[in-house]
Amino acid sequence: MTLKKLLLTFSLILFYFLYSTALKADLIKPSNSIKPKEVVQIQLTGLMNNDDQFKDRGIEQTWSFAHPDNKKNTGPLPNFKMMIKGRSYQMLLNHLSHTITEIGSSDKWAQFEVIILDKEKIYHKFNWQVEKYTMDGPLKDCWLTTMVSSPIPLGSSI
Repeated sequence: MTLKKLLLTFSLILFYFLYSTALKADLIKPSNSIKPKEVVQIQLTGLMNNDDQFKDRGIEQTWSFAHPDNKKNTGPLPNFKMMIKGRSYQMLLNHLSHTITEIGSSDKWAQFEVIILDKEKIYHKFNWQVEKYTMDGPLKDCWLTTMVSSPIPLGSSI
């Protein structure tokens, strides 16, 4: 094989790996085809694997499904990151497991009971609400998180 062909082959292989890694790092974007429970699942899975692929990827994934009104209340992304890493919600980061149970819904909102097992093996319960975005624009008819309650500790799994 000539040096030119070898360099071309190496370049193509390098491009493939860099491109496939970049694709894996892409966040899931809101879409009107994603159902309410799937929104919560996407957010929880992101938080469960927060630093996979890049630092705070899970928090950024969660932020991408936050309702614009919710984003106004939590501030810009850096503030949201601090809030999630703070005392009230840090148990969501790198948690071990979660369950999602629908507790009520309509065609405009859905509410879920979420129970997580944190990395210290303590259970916590949250109420998690999503609403269908009704304004025009790219988020129209997408389900987005409008509220996550403060956690209620449920005790140890041991």
